[in-house]
Amino acid sequence: MEDNKSFEELLNELDTIIRKLDDKDISLDESVSSYTKAIEISKRCNDILSQKIELVTKQMTEMGLTDFNKE
Repeated sequence: MEDNKSFEELLNELDTIIRKLDDKDISLDESVSSYTKAIEISKRCNDILSQKIELVTKQMTEMGLTDFNKE
């Protein structure tokens, strides 16, 4: 999988895979392959989100704003 795809591109790719998996005519091998790819994309999306959350939290801290994740 390409590491330089944007979050939105990855979500679109994930959506395409989900639609494909919903197709009743897909073979078992193709289903497993698509599912595996979807998991990889999901992990990459999670990594991107984690990086963005870390960046925003750092910026908020530098500006003296409250971290709303802490109670």
